[in-house]
Amino acid sequence: MNVLLLNGSPHCEGNTSIALQEMEKIFLEQDIETKTLQIGNKDIRGCVACYSCSKTGKCVFEDDVNETALHFERADGLVVASPVYYAAPNATLTAFLDRLFYSTRFNKTMKVGASVVVARRAGTSSAFDSLNKYFTISGMPVASSQYWNNVFGRMPGEASQDEEGLQTVRVLARNMSFLIKSIALGKEKFGLLAKEKWKRTNFIR
Repeated sequence: MNVLLLNGSPHCEGNTSIALQEMEKIFLEQDIETKTLQIGNKDIRGCVACYSCSKTGKCVFEDDVNETALHFERADGLVVASPVYYAAPNATLTAFLDRLFYSTRFNKTMKVGASVVVARRAGTSSAFDSLNKYFTISGMPVASSQYWNNVFGRMPGEASQDEEGLQTVRVLARNMSFLIKSIALGKEKFGLLAKEKWKRTNFIR
């Protein structure tokens, strides 16, 4: 079993990284493999609605999105972490996730999702909500913790002083590990539930 972690910060050793490293320790204890990818410092353009992916199953732009899709398909869980800018996730990460989720056609049902947001002070709730929507539109159970998954810190390293925030992400990793293992047992015994054909409608027909 394995979890893919995406770091949406442009700073490789910043406060977002501290939060993810805290989770990685717990996954290791739980015998769950991890792979962390740095996304926030990449040159990622947004979706241009060309719909090429509907024919090819991958994004038309050959960058980290298509490479990450291979890891995502194999993963049992996905953690998305971002610093908070203007009450929202990093724009680079948002562009990345838009393309990653829309362009991939593999079944994401029952892959466990979790998001973590890091801020100086505020804006975490709206950023947290925005990230979780990628999971809930994809049939992915969302792992929870003892509090919303916020870690606070502005200057490099300050997140290490947020004892409650770090405890929150440790609990999140433990809960996520339990969900992943439970779902694996459920798949073994019952298999995945049959999916209905999507009845897609528009407001204007």
